[in-house]
Amino acid sequence: MARLSSRQWLLAMAALCVAAVGIALVSQHVFDMQPCPWCILQRLVFLVVALLCVTGALVGAPVARKVFAAGALVGSLMGATAAMYQHAVAAKSSSCALTFADKVLAALGVEALAPWLFQVTATCADAAVSVLGVPYEYWSLALFVLLAIASLRVLVQRT
Repeated sequence: MARLSSRQWLLAMAALCVAAVGIALVSQHVFDMQPCPWCILQRLVFLVVALLCVTGALVGAPVARKVFAAGALVGSLMGATAAMYQHAVAAKSSSCALTFADKVLAALGVEALAPWLFQVTATCADAAVSVLGVPYEYWSLALFVLLAIASLRVLVQRT
């Protein structure tokens, strides 16, 4: 893995983000694990990080790639924060209407753009499920941490 170029790292990161959203969609539409606002916010962050990574991989200048990697790092840290908040606070609440996540999603209007992807269909308490004994948001947190580490790898890489 040390031999991967910054471009390859960024593309791998984008693929992981898209895979995470794909898994979330399968969980929702096949296994009926309905998402809350915090789940949807994390989907959105994964897609933004993927977009930053793909854009960074496509630019020619190494400095520009580092700028996009820095953006991916910030996005990954934001996603990790959302996952931790979801577990520590939101999942213990019977309602997550009008929380930060709900307000961001409403302000961006993403649900109207792609309801199959961004529609909130559960409360935070109802969306608190585990996969293989691990809370779903911890899986998201783990991937955001891996993305942050990979972003740092791109930032410190020489080329």
